Parts: sequence; C-alpha cells; structure tokens
Amino acid sequence: MKIEQSKKGIPLLIGILWFLFNCNGEKVINTESFLGLIQKTDRTKIDTNYSDLAVIDTVNGTGTFSLLTYNVAGLLEPFSSSNPSENTPYMGPLMTPFDLIQVQEDFNYHASLYANDVHPYRSATSGGMGIGDGLNTLSYFPFSDFQRVDWDACNGTDCLTPKGFTLARHKVAPGVFLDVYNLHTNASTEEADLAARRSNILQILNFIESNSAGNAVIVMGDTNTRYTRSGDNIREFINHGFTDVWIQLIRGGSYPTQGADALMDCEGHRTSTGCEVVDKIFYRGNSYISLSPSSYLIEDARFVHPVTGVPLSDHYAVSSTFNYSLLQNLLYSDAFGGPHGTAFNDVNSLTSSPSASKISLRSGSRVDAVSLQLTNGTVLSHGGTGGSLQTLSLGTGEYLDQVKLCSGVKSGHTRIFYAQFRTSLARFLTGGSTTSSCVTYSAPNGWGIIGFHGRSGDEIDKLGVIFAPVP
Repeated sequence: MKIEQSKKGIPLLIGILWFLFNCNGEKVINTESFLGLIQKTDRTKIDTNYSDLAVIDTVNGTGTFSLLTYNVAGLLEPFSSSNPSENTPYMGPLMTPFDLIQVQEDFNYHASLYANDVHPYRSATSGGMGIGDGLNTLSYFPFSDFQRVDWDACNGTDCLTPKGFTLARHKVAPGVFLDVYNLHTNASTEEADLAARRSNILQILNFIESNSAGNAVIVMGDTNTRYTRSGDNIREFINHGFTDVWIQLIRGGSYPTQGADALMDCEGHRTSTGCEVVDKIFYRGNSYISLSPSSYLIEDARFVHPVTGVPLSDHYAVSSTFNYSLLQNLLYSDAFGGPHGTAFNDVNSLTSSPSASKISLRSGSRVDAVSLQLTNGTVLSHGGTGGSLQTLSLGTGEYLDQVKLCSGVKSGHTRIFYAQFRTSLARFLTGGSTTSSCVTYSAPNGWGIIGFHGRSGDEIDKLGVIFAPVP
C-alpha cells in the first residue's frame, strides 16, 4: 500500500457512474469486541464525562487539548487506494482519545465512521463522492458558525467533487474560543495542479484574514504540499503569522530547503526531521489566548487493522497536544444570534487596562450597528450605517455592566433585533424591537463591558461582549 502520496486518477465517466449506483457496501463492526484491542487508557476515556476529557483550569485560565487530522481515504471502493469498506469502521474507536478531529475524504463510508465514534459534536456529511467535500469535524467541544467553502480553482480529477475547506468556532472552555479550519487542497504535481493548489492556499488565508480577524486559529488537514517542492506555496501560512507544529517541535524551527529532494525517510521513525507528510497542523494565537503545542506524532502505530496490522488509510493520521493560557484579565460572554455576516473580535484592540467612555447604537426595527469608545480614544464599531443613532456617554466611575439582546429572523437570516445596555448607575441605552428570543449577559461584580465579539454585515447578526475589571 502506498501511504500519503498524491491522489488517485479517477476517469470522469466511470466515477460518475459508480457514484450514481452508490456501490459503497458500508460495514459496521461490533465495537464492544474491538474496544478490547484498544489500550486500557482509551477505554477509560469513553466512560469519562466529555467535559473532563480536555484538562481545563478555569481559575488560572489554562488548559490542554488534543488534535488529530486524518485523511480517511473514503472514496468509493474501486477508486480508493485503501480498503474503506473494511477499514473505516475500525477508525471511530481509535479516535476516542482525541478532543478535536478533522477528517478528509470522508465520502461514501461516512455512516460507518460515525457509527463507531463517541464524540458528541460532529458535522453532518455534505454527501458522497461527486457531491460532498469529504470534510468533517468530530469534537468533545461544542462548536458553532460551521461553514463549508469550495475552492475557486481546481484541476483534473479534483474538479469531480467540490473540495475546499471548513470553519468551526470551538468553545474549549467558558469564554475560550478557537477558530478551527479543515482543508483538502488540489492534488498532483503537474503545473496546472500546482497553480490550483497555490490558489487554494491563498484563498483560505484571505478567508482567515477576513473571517477570523482577532481570533486564535488552528488549521489542519491534507495540504498536498511539501516545503521541498518548488511549485508549492505552503510557506504563505508562515507569512501570515502561523506556526507549523512539525517545524517547531520536530525540526527546531528549521524549514526544509525549497527545491531540494522530498523528505521521504519515513520508515521506522516517521515522526522525524527527515519525514515530511502533506498532512499538517498550523496555529496562531491572539492577544488573549496563547497557544503552545507540546507534542507532535505521526500515528502510524495506532490506526492499523487489528488483525492484519495494515494501515487503515493511505495517509497517516497526525496528532498534536496543545496547551493554552489566557494573556489578559478578560472574560468573554457567549455570542448570541445567527451564523451570517463576517466575524469580528475586539480583543486585539484592547489595552492592558481598558475602560469604556461612550456606547452607541444604530437601530430601527433591528440593530444596525454597535459602537464602543474607550477612554484612550479607541473606537470599536461593527455593523452598517442604517437606522437612527443613539449615544450614551459614561460619567466618571460609571461603566457598562449588562446587555440584553433579542434575536429574530429577517430574509431567512437570524439577526439581532434588540439591544439594551445598562450602566452601573442604572442608566440605559436601548434600540431595536424585542422578540421572544432573548438573552442577558451580566458582568461579574467589579467588571464592565469593554468590547465585542460576534458577526455583522449591514446589520448585527450575532453579538457577545468582553468584560474587564473596572480600573
């Protein structure tokens, strides 16, 4: 079996015919008997409360979580380089110890992958080969704002199914959110393939800059790239502030020479400086969340058939354990509303001891915009220019201690219809129209609202607040 190489050629007509007949022959194994073959620590984790799987210290704002990225080779049986009808059911139980998993090529054997998995939060399939993108997320952390985005460019057989990337915002602890991306780029190495893949990399990075501004971000998946390949632009992630876990932990920060021979010395010790795989994990923190990977492993010994010992996919699974810590004395509320508009997060605009001096609303029947001016002159504004403007200036020692939000549906999109801000002196700024779906976020004693996070376009689609101690 050929592990972790460029993808399979699929004749267009034959592939479409096979897909239409849907000859997938899914299999479900007896997981109870199979679990006896897994390490005891893994079995123990299945019976653990999900919230205890990641190690979280909510008092000191620190935590640890584990990641896995895995191309599961779930193409229809005649076209997969693996044996997915036989192998896929064995993958689910082996994924149990990992807190957050991204899979690629999860096409026609999706049901048997999920049937034997215990993660409570999972994305729904987008369809089999020829219809779906094969990208799915499995997590012990609740996630929201899940999006699928197709590539703008593809070449050859990669155009037979809508490959692309996904985004989900994971809540790893109260007030601690990570934007986690899953990607699968164009494969093969002809010039047209390389051009499409370079376009894929630039597309996802541009999307991240627009949709994850101010957020901590992790990107995982099958990049189909190598640092040594002269036609690949995977270094663009580094240029956008990301760190490659393999480069950091295994190679000590040293990047392979572009244009050199591929690093294929993978036999016997695949987690090594001489073994580059195309499945990669990148990360970057923000001014609130510091991310630090503590382990990196090619899981070649775990994901094998329990009888034959043969790898379950034509790719190796790649895992990493991360530590995080909070860099500022802040608290985040949840965000309330819908998944539309563009995400925003004010945390990178905050000073070490922020305080608010003025709150503004633009509203009519809904909330068009929110704006907060800090005492240092910084203005944090989100939304459009519609509605009527209202402003409330805060007096000396006065601060915002509560917000009530109500949502409704406009043109098929959930938006913020109503906002009421309260100050510590029981003064109010109110805009929009109330609905039956509302939430109230109150600051802890001695804390105030000093920023926002959420989503907006011409109006406010989703809103949460950031609290800080009152100076």
